[in-house]
Amino acid sequence: MTKRKIKIILLAIIIAVIVALRFSPLGHLLTFEHLKENREALVSLVHDHYWASIMLFIVVYFLVTALSIPGAVILTLAGGFLFGALAATAYIDVGATSGASLAFLSARYLVGRQLQEKYEFQLRKLNEEIRLNGSSYLLTIRFIPVFPFFIVNLLAGLTKIPLRTFVWTTLVGIIPGTAAFAFAGQEIGSVNSLSDILSKKIIAAFLALAFIAILPVILKRIRGARKKT
Repeated sequence: MTKRKIKIILLAIIIAVIVALRFSPLGHLLTFEHLKENREALVSLVHDHYWASIMLFIVVYFLVTALSIPGAVILTLAGGFLFGALAATAYIDVGATSGASLAFLSARYLVGRQLQEKYEFQLRKLNEEIRLNGSSYLLTIRFIPVFPFFIVNLLAGLTKIPLRTFVWTTLVGIIPGTAAFAFAGQEIGSVNSLSDILSKKIIAAFLALAFIAILPVILKRIRGARKKT
């Protein structure tokens, strides 16, 4: 069996799994309402099986991220009230970064390398820009949680950005958003909907972090423009 056929089969399997999970009862379980209704039962379960619960939580977060399954926000809220905001942020950072890295590598192996070889000339400028400023761009995107997490993982895999750069920017970049939702989960009794979490101050803080991340690129552009004049 050729490598091309193997990749097609793997891609078909991944798509089939994602579609099956999206239309499974899992979608009903990962809702804000279901989370609030079952809060006491979940807290009791974690209390009785604390370390096993931590490992299970990280594994579930890994799978949700790797397979691009909706529900990461609900899991983050759950982590907040089950483990506390600080601990949940650490567990989520591990699970989400690991899952994102697997999605990144899958996209690169299944599509990215072939895309780069086929359109090497057309992608030359993009690849050079990513080589110079890729970490700033990724960090900026990660700091603003409105960008769909799974799309960033897959698109990054289509570029030539190094895996180590993808890992550290994800590890660092998702901390603010994760911490905000984990803290909201810790105080879930006072949260009535997901819209209550993203206040104007929180959004402003995310934008400020994103601006700091992209600032080196802006300064490079300004210096380059001055040299030309």
